Amino acid sequence: MYIFRQNRYVALLIGAILVCIGAICLLKPNSGASGREDRELYPVSGYMQANRDLSASVGPSNRSEPATMPAGENRNKAFNKALLPNLITLEMKRQSAETAVQSSPKAQTLVSERIWLRKQALEKPEPAVAEVVPDPLTPPKQLFFTRTELLSHADKDKAVWSYVLDDEELLLLQKIVMAEAEGEPYEGKVAVANVVLNRLRSANYPDTIKEVIYQKSQFSPVRNGRLNKVKPDEDTIHAVNEALNGRKEVADDTYYFLSLKLAKDLTIAKTKDKAKVIGNHTFYK
Repeated sequence: MYIFRQNRYVALLIGAILVCIGAICLLKPNSGASGREDRELYPVSGYMQANRDLSASVGPSNRSEPATMPAGENRNKAFNKALLPNLITLEMKRQSAETAVQSSPKAQTLVSERIWLRKQALEKPEPAVAEVVPDPLTPPKQLFFTRTELLSHADKDKAVWSYVLDDEELLLLQKIVMAEAEGEPYEGKVAVANVVLNRLRSANYPDTIKEVIYQKSQFSPVRNGRLNKVKPDEDTIHAVNEALNGRKEVADDTYYFLSLKLAKDLTIAKTKDKAKVIGNHTFYK
């Protein structure tokens, strides 16, 4: 007691030591509980691995102190390291299951069927699109020619030149056929239209239907004014439309016609080759 009274610092030091010992005794049960909770949360292997990681990171420690789990980031790393082998094992099992399913006979049959269906779809020909054939009684908008003949719409790919037909020239063609072949058979009307179109194609005649019809001294209805008075009837309109669509009652090299009963000038009949007779008209090459 004399020593304590003489040196107060020694007394304070001994008191601090006693407080520390009491604190350590109080903390020991909590540390044990914490260890149990950690072991419940983490697998044994992970817990041991975490302790090893902690020891390696902090170096040697007092063995009398209980081992504790690392806190914060170190604890998360330890947890991930503990679970990684389990995750790898699960992934390997999943891949093995998928491989087994893919290699099963049913799966192989399904794959074969898919390949066969895809092959059939590629080899199946596309449905043919039917070409629209123009109505022979409907006038075309365009005519197709070679150097020697008028082509039908179906043979237009063989054409060397084409001619756009407008409404004015269509009406003019109908009127000249009506004026020249009124009262003649239907075939005779088609033949008169053929002659006009043959001249349009030929290099020896004008290049438009209007110029062909109005060429000097060629068609008598132009000279006598009948062309301006007639109104095309239904038969004439149909005959012209069929001729425009390729119907031919005389050959492509037929350029003349006349009525031997009514004609006053028979030069054509005397100088040209007769091709065909239809009704009152005789056609010449």
